[in-house]
Amino acid sequence: MAALLPAEWIKNWEKGGKSEFVQLCRALSENKSHDSMNFRDIQQALYELAYHVVRGNLKHDQASNVLGDVIEFREDMPSILADVFCILDIETSCLEEKSKRDHFTQLVLACLYLVSDTVLKERLDPETLESLGLIKQSQQFNQKSVKIKTKLFYKQQKFNLLREENEGYAKLIAELGQDLSGNMTSDLILENIKSLIGCFNLDPNRVLDIILEVYECRPEYDDFFVPLIESYMYMCEPQTLCHILGFKFKFYQDPSGETPCSLYRVAAVLLQHNLIDLDDLYVHLLPGDNAIIEEHKREIVEAKQIVRKLTMVVLSSEKTEEKEKEKEKEEEKTEKPPDNQKLGLLEALLKIGDWQHAQSIMDQMPPFYATSHKPIAIALCQLVHVTIEPLYRRVGVPKGAKGSPISSLPNKRAPKQADSFEDLRKEVFNMLCYLGPHLSHDPILFAKVVRLGKAFMKEFQSDGSKQEDKEKMEILFSCLLSITDQVLLPSLSLMDCNACMSEELWGMFKTFPYQYRYRLYGQWKNETYNSHPLLVKVKAQTIDRAKYIMKRLTKENVKPSGRQIGKLSHSNPTILFDYILSQIQKYDNLITPVVDSLKYLTSLNYDVLAYCIIEALANPEKERMKHDDTTISSWLQSLASFCGAVFRKYPIELAGLLQYVANQLKAGKSFDLLILKEVVQKMAGIEITEEMTMEQLEAMTGGEQLKAEGGYFGQIRNTKKSSQRLKDALLDHDLALPLCLLMAQQRNGVIFQEGGEKHLKLVGKLYDQCHDTLVQFGGFLASNLSTEDYIKRVPSIDVLCNEFHTPHDAAFFLSRPMYAHHISSKYDELKKAEKGNKQQHKVHKYITSCELVMAPVHDAVISLHLPKVWDDISPQFYATFWSLTMYDLAVPHSSYDREVNKLKVQMKAIDDNQEMPPNKKKKEKERCTALQDKLLEEEKKQLEHVQRVLQRLKLEKDNWLLAKSTKNETITKFLQLCIFPRCIFSAIDAVYCAHFVELVHQQKTPNFSTLLCYDRVFSDIIYTVASCTENEASRYGRFLCCMLETVTRWHSDRVIYEKECGNYPGFLTILRATGFDGGNKADQLDYENFRHVVHKWHYKLTKASVHCLETGEYTHIRNILIVLTKILPWYPKVLNLGQALERRVHKICQEEKEKRPDLYALAMGYSGQLKSRKPFMIPENEFHHKDPPARNAVAATVQNGPGGAGMPTSLTINTVKLDEGNAEETDKLKEKSQGVVKVTNKAVNAAPKVTTSNGNSASNSKVIKEKDDKEKSGKEKDKEKKDKTPAATPEMKALGKDGKDKPKEERANKDEKVREIKEKTPKSEKEKEKVKKEEKASKEEKSKTIVTIVESKSTVEKEREKEPSREKDVAKEMKSKENAKGGEKMPVVGSLKSPVPRSETSESEREQKRRKVDTHSSPSHSSTVKDNLNELKDSSAKHYINHTTPTLSKSKEREVEKKDLDKSRERSREREKKDEKDRKDRKRDHSNSDREVPQDSTKRRKEENGTTGSSKHSKSESPSDSPRLNEKEKEKNKSKSSGKEKGDSIKAEKMEKSSSGSKKESRHDKEKAEKKEKRDSTGGKEEKKHHKSSDKHR
Repeated sequence: MAALLPAEWIKNWEKGGKSEFVQLCRALSENKSHDSMNFRDIQQALYELAYHVVRGNLKHDQASNVLGDVIEFREDMPSILADVFCILDIETSCLEEKSKRDHFTQLVLACLYLVSDTVLKERLDPETLESLGLIKQSQQFNQKSVKIKTKLFYKQQKFNLLREENEGYAKLIAELGQDLSGNMTSDLILENIKSLIGCFNLDPNRVLDIILEVYECRPEYDDFFVPLIESYMYMCEPQTLCHILGFKFKFYQDPSGETPCSLYRVAAVLLQHNLIDLDDLYVHLLPGDNAIIEEHKREIVEAKQIVRKLTMVVLSSEKTEEKEKEKEKEEEKTEKPPDNQKLGLLEALLKIGDWQHAQSIMDQMPPFYATSHKPIAIALCQLVHVTIEPLYRRVGVPKGAKGSPISSLPNKRAPKQADSFEDLRKEVFNMLCYLGPHLSHDPILFAKVVRLGKAFMKEFQSDGSKQEDKEKMEILFSCLLSITDQVLLPSLSLMDCNACMSEELWGMFKTFPYQYRYRLYGQWKNETYNSHPLLVKVKAQTIDRAKYIMKRLTKENVKPSGRQIGKLSHSNPTILFDYILSQIQKYDNLITPVVDSLKYLTSLNYDVLAYCIIEALANPEKERMKHDDTTISSWLQSLASFCGAVFRKYPIELAGLLQYVANQLKAGKSFDLLILKEVVQKMAGIEITEEMTMEQLEAMTGGEQLKAEGGYFGQIRNTKKSSQRLKDALLDHDLALPLCLLMAQQRNGVIFQEGGEKHLKLVGKLYDQCHDTLVQFGGFLASNLSTEDYIKRVPSIDVLCNEFHTPHDAAFFLSRPMYAHHISSKYDELKKAEKGNKQQHKVHKYITSCELVMAPVHDAVISLHLPKVWDDISPQFYATFWSLTMYDLAVPHSSYDREVNKLKVQMKAIDDNQEMPPNKKKKEKERCTALQDKLLEEEKKQLEHVQRVLQRLKLEKDNWLLAKSTKNETITKFLQLCIFPRCIFSAIDAVYCAHFVELVHQQKTPNFSTLLCYDRVFSDIIYTVASCTENEASRYGRFLCCMLETVTRWHSDRVIYEKECGNYPGFLTILRATGFDGGNKADQLDYENFRHVVHKWHYKLTKASVHCLETGEYTHIRNILIVLTKILPWYPKVLNLGQALERRVHKICQEEKEKRPDLYALAMGYSGQLKSRKPFMIPENEFHHKDPPARNAVAATVQNGPGGAGMPTSLTINTVKLDEGNAEETDKLKEKSQGVVKVTNKAVNAAPKVTTSNGNSASNSKVIKEKDDKEKSGKEKDKEKKDKTPAATPEMKALGKDGKDKPKEERANKDEKVREIKEKTPKSEKEKEKVKKEEKASKEEKSKTIVTIVESKSTVEKEREKEPSREKDVAKEMKSKENAKGGEKMPVVGSLKSPVPRSETSESEREQKRRKVDTHSSPSHSSTVKDNLNELKDSSAKHYINHTTPTLSKSKEREVEKKDLDKSRERSREREKKDEKDRKDRKRDHSNSDREVPQDSTKRRKEENGTTGSSKHSKSESPSDSPRLNEKEKEKNKSKSSGKEKGDSIKAEKMEKSSSGSKKESRHDKEKAEKKEKRDSTGGKEEKKHHKSSDKHR
């Protein structure tokens, strides 16, 4: 340590050292900031000064003077100086230098006036004191001090034994035990006690002990004893009281001892009045804190062991279990816990209301350890009761309840009672937190706390408080949530099935938003049960009990099991439901009994159940798909089913579940829509199923009552309440529209985002689920929301589509009910305004209301599509199509009748039932009658509505189709934007689309070609079928079924056809670009031609079906089988088409049996149904009329000309007519044949380019160009051939005439009709042999040659038919040229051809078409229609003025003129030859008349060899083969085999050898020309066959 006195000060002491020293001491004395440091510094300064004197550097008188100045600076300066002298005394006594000792004694003597003698006597050595003269003898002084110390510290005063008198204690007890009610005060008594102590020489400590003993016995006199003890303590040591109490507690600490409650109470009161310190007393109490912690840990371990025992599967025998139980009982007996004095004191503190001390004791123990002891929990509960009393009386007591008021605690130091919610925060919430789950000991307090919570929530949710108050309330609300989480719910778990508490708690819970509730349940379920050993045990016991109940739950014992479940659920719903749900996920057959058994639950439990369901659904560990990744997991399906059932049956809040589904959709997950689907189905009774029967579908087109009665599988009754609940949940939480929009957007999300790597089958399933749920949910909203609610929530169509990106079909689906509501409300307003009852007035008002409502919609839809679209169809038409439903178009009278009849039958059954009591009978009958009246009223209402709608459509229809481009384009837009999107939207929409097409036709809508529309629908269904999901395929099938139904109805009867189609613009065969439709009867498609067209459609369907079945693609096969099953009532009707299908389906059955069982099942199902329909199928010639010999030829032309409803059909029609007609009507027939040819050419005549339904016009244009090139080249080749065979045409004329002049043929025709059915299946030996030979040759060639044989045969007849009409054609052709120059421009595909004999042109054209179509193995709608129509255009453009053609180049015109001249010359030659032949034929007829019968028989034989062979082949060759054929080979075979066929047909009609010979020669020439162009390996074989057949003829 550095010296404080420098040597300079000592040297210059008098000059400056002294003053410096004084200043230093003053400075040190004044600085009071660091006392201990200053004290040391002053000591050091004085020590150094004295040491300088001892060493002789300074004189003792100088030192004593300066010390005299310094001594005044501090009060304790003499004491400091004495300390310094003491140290120097020790130091100097040890030194050998005597001078220093002398200096020291001189210094002390000089300073005696500064320090008192007594202080020096205390501190200096006796020898020093003697030398200083302060004592006489040091030895005596030592002896005296020893004696005093001994007396003080070692001698005991023997009061008890010697001086105390018992009488004193008796008097003391009497004094303390006297009646204290008078004027006795503690002060008076204290004076008496003092006197007694003095008089009887009593030990004061024992007196205090007796005072405490008496106080224990008279606890009611707190006010007397506490002041007495307090006053008495002033005379004692402060620790005495604590020691005496500690000694008392020690006395009871033997293992057998039990501390009395009175002692605890006294200690508690003394603590409360701060007479003793808790820390001082706490150390005297047992057990130690460590022991408590150990015990707590042991309890937790034990609890876990119990859990393990319960969850373990024990397979031991019953004996061992009994032994274990006995052991446990013995342990319980021996292990009586020692007395816990800390807890006893704690209880006493709580009873007297000393919360502060109680809290500090509890803080030193593990959490909830103290309150787990029931007395403490009850004491704390009582304290809470007292504290909340005033507030509870003010806000918590229910109306009408008296309650028992609780008096406040007598002492003033107890916690302040709560008068407001703010006061609860100070103490009560804290007390409750210390109670934790042990509030369960006091259900009344539990109820009080909950009621206070309820009252607080009421205040919290009411507005009008200031900002500061709001903040306070927020804090209180969070406190309330904490209390609920930490205290109320755990306490409920420990209560023994108290349903009232559960309901009481729900009273508060229902005021919380569901988010808070669910969070609390989550904490309760997943965390609370692990916080305390008791709760751990309870959880295990609950699961054990739940297992026991669930094992025994069946449909039969639902009631008793339900009661047990209810009992268990009141306390521990989360654990119970978690287990029940896990069982349901495994075993779905438990759903029904579980749902039924949940009827004994409380409202809180239902809410917890909803939470548990959502938690189970959201479980991240569970896979939502099965392992094969193609189906949704069964656990999810079971949960969804359970959801629907339980939410319907019980009043559970739905908001959380609906929000969960919405959140999942937002996240792009659509699996959970399954839940929404089930909930809506069960709660609202709205079913979505693809398996609806046609009767149900029909009922679904009626009113609400009819839907409910006849539209659904399950008669889901009493859905009014549940659907109202669902509606309220959706509206309260604003989920109705968001869910719709999310579903609508998610449909595409399923494919493009969610689908990802998933299996196509699963993606389809999810898409269907999403779509079906949307339809179902939309249906629910439409039928349950009021008009205002609906209109308020659903935005306009353009906003839906453009802003929310809702697909158009879904957007209209959502808006449709809004339009209907709007129109009906406007209509009602107008009706009220003017009371005109006439029907016309009503209709007028209805139309006005429609215009008012729909006008903005018409404007809105314009933004949905490109402006180009509105060139063909008007926005009005578009909006009308999308806004109407089946309810608006037709009344399902048969459904109404069916349901009314059912009710009548029911009423009759009720009458007949003898057992039913009369009052029940009456009720049931009333119900049936009311229903019946409702249905009839509804039917009447719908009928009026439909009539009004039809009137409106009649007025609108003229503005529907603008057709600024072409009818074809219009139909494309109509199909693309209206029919196809809507027909796969729902089953009813599918029916609606078909009806709408029929309606547009029936309304005679301008610019609408019904023929084209149906043709496009049936022509190529491959792409549409392939792009459907499973359910969409089903709906598409329904649509096709309804379309086919209409077509079949027209096909079935000429009268119906004439009535419904005869004079309708939809069946005009001239497709003009202008809007004008001539009403010329000749332009209409006649009945027979229509039948041919229908056959062509059937053929097209077959071809597409077979193609799909042969692809091997899962989706193609599944979808086409679904579609085929749906259209089974109307297709296949034709036997050979049915057989072709049957073969393919049989093949699928064989191939898929092992591979894809679902396809196998579908195919087997269809196969069985198809077989059952077989008796109803008819041979082709009954389906559409044809010449018996040429029957197969007709079939072949229709089948194998995939493009052709044009020339081939028209030509076959003529042959039919010519052969059927009589000889005398030849002239009439000539005229007719011309007309018919013209008509049919137009009928399926094609309008210009058609964009495909998906709008890929670019790719199509390429295809069209290619086709044009092919056609041109084909036509040029045809011309060459025609030039080479000039001899053919005149002979053909002759043949044509001959054909007419044979009356004998009629009988043969009849015979053959009889035989036709037989011909369908090859039965004779010859035929079988033929088949075998053909098969050997090779299957492919066979099929090819057959096609061509059949084809060319028809062409022969066609040639014959056409000749008579040639002369008139010449004139027409000349006119057509003129028109060609000046007419309207129409883009006709392909160049014009010269007017050469039609048989050849048509044949070559067909080949061209075949080549084109077959290069596209599965053409789309548009491409096939193009082909059909282009083909017709080409042929009709040549001959008819009515059809405008594009302007031609001059060179082409000249060519055409030349050819026309040539043609006219040829015709004149042909006429001459015909005349000659006629004469010959007449002669031959006379000679042949005698031999009619034998000729018939020979004819039959020949036919069996020739035509039946071909028919047999045509049967084996089915349309399905055609897509597979190599095109080139096919064409060659056609041309080659034509000769053979012609030979056959000539033979059959008994032609002259010479004419047949010449004809064959001309055919040979043609064949050679074709062979040069197309080389083929099969050519040689075919020629040989051909020569053989021609030899036979010769």
